Amino acid sequence: MVVLEKEDERKNILLILRNTRKALKTEDALLLRDMSNRTIHGASIYKDPASVVIAVTVYALGKIIERRDYKQHKDWQIFLSRVSKDINEAIGHLEKKKIKEFHNDMQNIRKAVNAISGHLKLYIKDVFRMAQINKASRIYEHGISRTETARLLGITQFELAEYIGKTGIADVSLSLTKSIKERIKFARGLFE
Repeated sequence: MVVLEKEDERKNILLILRNTRKALKTEDALLLRDMSNRTIHGASIYKDPASVVIAVTVYALGKIIERRDYKQHKDWQIFLSRVSKDINEAIGHLEKKKIKEFHNDMQNIRKAVNAISGHLKLYIKDVFRMAQINKASRIYEHGISRTETARLLGITQFELAEYIGKTGIADVSLSLTKSIKERIKFARGLFE
């Protein structure tokens, strides 16, 4: 919660939520994904639960919007309407610096899933769970330990390790450098 008290981070989150509201109206899944990725940096630096919740929620909403067939489901409009209402309230509370209420609004978005039924409910719950794991992998990429990342996102280390193994994130070498001979050759080339 401390991060949202920093004015620049609060403004960043407001921008993300306003763009999320816009993306939901226009069904722009790409904008939702971009907004989610924008929060990962802050979540990694500050290990901020609010940024994590926003990253997961916005990413999950993007994945849900991508699925056109669910718009035909009888509960789709109920879900979308409730999520939009909660986002509007979250924006209002954050503008007024009512951090506790803001957190409640973000939790209410997840609870909106309970207002729907059938396979849509199961699908959306699964999307939120996979979004947690996906965002955990992105935070892990930023150098946060698996243990801390799993704790921050409320997943198991096993889930994170399994996802990292499938995506190859753990195989990426962060210190690929040229050999000494190649660096000397490059440096000499600068003076020739």
